[in-house]
Amino acid sequence: MEDIEDLLIGSGGGGAPPGFRLPLNTVAVKPKKNVKNGAKLNGSLLSDLSLISTVPGTQSDSEYMAGQLSSFGYGLSDDPDNADLWLINTCTVKNPSQSAMDTLITKGKSAQKPLVVAGCVPQGSWNLKELDGVSIVGVQQIDRVVEVVEETLKGHEVRLLTRKTLPALDLPKVRKNKFVEILPINVGCLGACTYCKTKHARGHLGSYTIDSLVGRVKTVITEGVKEIWLSSEDTGAYGRDIGVNLPTLLNGIVAELPPDASTMLRIGMTNPPFILEHLKEIAEVLRHPCVYSFLHVPVQSGSDAVLSAMNREYTVSEFRTVVDTLTELVPEMHIATDIICGFPGETDEDFAQTVSLIEDYKLPQVHISQFYPRPGTPAARMKKVQSNIVKKRSRELTAVFEAFTPYNGMEGRIERVWITEIATDRVHLVGHTKSYVQVLIVAPQTMLGSSAMVKITSVGRWSVFGEVIETLTQADKRTSAKERLSSEVKCSPCVDQDESCACSGDKAAAPCSCGPEGCGEQQNSAGTDTASHNQQLLDAQDKTSLIGNFLSRRRKTDPTRKLGDSRTASGDSLKQENSREEAPGEWGFVDRVFLGGLILSLFTLLALLVHLGFRVKLSK
Repeated sequence: MEDIEDLLIGSGGGGAPPGFRLPLNTVAVKPKKNVKNGAKLNGSLLSDLSLISTVPGTQSDSEYMAGQLSSFGYGLSDDPDNADLWLINTCTVKNPSQSAMDTLITKGKSAQKPLVVAGCVPQGSWNLKELDGVSIVGVQQIDRVVEVVEETLKGHEVRLLTRKTLPALDLPKVRKNKFVEILPINVGCLGACTYCKTKHARGHLGSYTIDSLVGRVKTVITEGVKEIWLSSEDTGAYGRDIGVNLPTLLNGIVAELPPDASTMLRIGMTNPPFILEHLKEIAEVLRHPCVYSFLHVPVQSGSDAVLSAMNREYTVSEFRTVVDTLTELVPEMHIATDIICGFPGETDEDFAQTVSLIEDYKLPQVHISQFYPRPGTPAARMKKVQSNIVKKRSRELTAVFEAFTPYNGMEGRIERVWITEIATDRVHLVGHTKSYVQVLIVAPQTMLGSSAMVKITSVGRWSVFGEVIETLTQADKRTSAKERLSSEVKCSPCVDQDESCACSGDKAAAPCSCGPEGCGEQQNSAGTDTASHNQQLLDAQDKTSLIGNFLSRRRKTDPTRKLGDSRTASGDSLKQENSREEAPGEWGFVDRVFLGGLILSLFTLLALLVHLGFRVKLSK
């Protein structure tokens, strides 16, 4: 079938006749209307945005679509039965995902709900009979979801599938978790795995520019995001289509993260082939305080024969190189992987090699799935392993994995934990350590979006439990304030070797040397001078506001205090520090003169009142 961009199929008495192709500029778009508290818009309310998959890339698309519809005036409903339209975003990785979509479509049609299906399933399999009578939106057309919803509510069937330029990163967005930004760095991939349907939907690699991604990072940090997840079908392949590479991007992003590690970066899933040449650079990024020491590297099988049948383009030995290098270079490095059991042609020996690989590394996270033939893929035409054998192998490998105790030894340790969500039991908050170990704590929901020092009290198979020792929010604020005061002592980048280094607090510019022997060593001595200078400016500003000084005595800051991390080891020491900071200072000369003048004025006023009283009495 030819391109079906903007093909509208009329329903009922109105609309376009079957097969009529409307020009692009005739797709209706209503003016934005203000809708308060999710009120209905001309009787039309956006439905529940049903998620078939929690794959980060799919979730990001859902958030972008919800943001556009919300900003256009539609309300978002959590109750599908009361919604006027259902928007279903789909994933095509496995058969169960598509089966869930089929169930939702059947239910929606039975309820006579207008339906819009987005994501990988309609993009890769637009001719499915289940998609008859529903509107569909392709993975690179999410920026036009408002048009599709508008036309669908009019009774039209709309299909937008043609691939075009990448959707903008600054589209309106409604995050599922306001503290987590899922940032797609590219779409598609360079692989050709024989079992993968996603390539059919997402296509060839298309990378966003470094400038656009770094700009997005700057924006979301100002919006209060505390975790940034880079999402991709293959993170390691980033930039190969535009002449850049992943380490360059990661370094650009890390440079924009707050130095107090209040916002953390999580690097997305990457296949082994494209990170082998950058392992040391990626290890350096993973060691950064603002980056989780965690990486998802799918191996899929421990047999080279099976990997070759899958067309994975790497060997088991190369996967081992990735794991060994990262665990050696990155302290407390945690790696997750994926395994497919029962791929066509997998023998007992092949499976035994997979079990051996998993036992060798005892990785804390292994996602185990049975092989599902996806229509239209080469693997779907291969001779299948008997289903009972596939299930047996899956159960056996799961038993091996679940016998691991990856978190033993953590009990009693004190870890910094970033807290971003509420657990499903609605009792615990969920946070993660630098190694991305899940930590469950009992704490007020006001701690969401903060980090804390947590003592691990017990360990489980899938997560650990802890108690909060110190919340770092206040300490972080004091640190940020001090960093602003001391920003002048940072070394400005040099254009060339003859340029002078601009270390504030030192009036004589020294020759530029931004290395360990340059400004870095001058900062300590310059810091005291800068603090004294800043204190003098504050004193001068205070003295120009005499009433402010009279009503509240100024707090003096010790100019010799270190302009660094003010975090203390316990809550008690924090209180002591606060009490020291809040201790009243000395009265200055101007304060005394002002107070004396005010007292003199009061006496003069009193004398005038007495004088007036006597004159009134004499006049009578």
